[in-house]
Amino acid sequence: MSSPSSSFHSDSVRSNRILSSKLYFDVPSSKVSLIYSPSYDISFLGLEKMHPFDSSKWGRICQFLASEGILDKKCIVDPEEASEEDLLVVHPQKYLDSLKSSSTVASIVEVPPVAMLPNCVVQKKVLHPFRKQVGGSVLAAKLAKERGWAINVGGGFHHCSADKGGGFCVYADISLCIHFAFIRLNISRVMIIDLDAHQGNGHERDFADDRRVYILDMYNCDVYPLDFTARRYIDHKVEVRSGTSTEEYLQRLDNALQVAGREFDPELIVYNAGTDILEGDPLGRLMISPDGIIRRDEMVFAFARDKSTPLLMLTSGGYMKSSARVIADSITNLSRKKLIDMSCTT
Repeated sequence: MSSPSSSFHSDSVRSNRILSSKLYFDVPSSKVSLIYSPSYDISFLGLEKMHPFDSSKWGRICQFLASEGILDKKCIVDPEEASEEDLLVVHPQKYLDSLKSSSTVASIVEVPPVAMLPNCVVQKKVLHPFRKQVGGSVLAAKLAKERGWAINVGGGFHHCSADKGGGFCVYADISLCIHFAFIRLNISRVMIIDLDAHQGNGHERDFADDRRVYILDMYNCDVYPLDFTARRYIDHKVEVRSGTSTEEYLQRLDNALQVAGREFDPELIVYNAGTDILEGDPLGRLMISPDGIIRRDEMVFAFARDKSTPLLMLTSGGYMKSSARVIADSITNLSRKKLIDMSCTT
């Protein structure tokens, strides 16, 4: 067990790292609260096709929004890449050092041939995109606090905890963005609404004993990661089964939001909006229609609006090419319902 003095030292070091970080910066009013960089997209010799995750979906989401006149690409916010000092806010040095092994990264991203690549290539082609997305998730909290909402078109690596990655999740961006919010935004109550098809075991382990964080996790209990230890740390757990229909899913979500709203009064909501609940997704195994996902996102944004709570959204999992179209349609719906404001001045 650590002594009070060592714990104070650790908290002090973490605070200093956060205060000296460049991940928070002032975003001009000419930009919208939508964060994306072309660096998010992963492409190298076709290896990305060996994992079912659509590693180009982030760029295609923005392309859909731009082509329909919802988004001016000049108004997108380009985040900074998370540095090692930033990552050390949550991750121990031992874990970051382990990523200097290509085989370790290959295991985390579930693409075995990555193990054969020189680590310098892995850093540039795999880890750099993830670190940019981490920067986007961290910045999203600041933008949400300032403007009421923010969307990082990426992030949501909810299977990664401080000392262990997995499930295509290398860095714990959710934990990082919350710790930054604690220090830089003076926020002390955060609600995580995790609606990815998979249990968010990474952030659950990271905030196991932290009463400042309330976790609502609705997930398919038949699929990965089956982390029964982490399940004990969920404040409001909603387990669904493979094949769950749209209407049943939305009814259970509505009930869950009502319970969470009564039990906790957040100052910030982190919404992990995975689209792997979509019907036909090979890993999520649920049966939620595209319209169901649009309605789901609208429910969560309306929940935040009704509580006058800033919300940041992360796109998380989604393993079909159709996910990008659904996410773009959902953002379009949020804009048309005036739950977000996509207008900007150039």
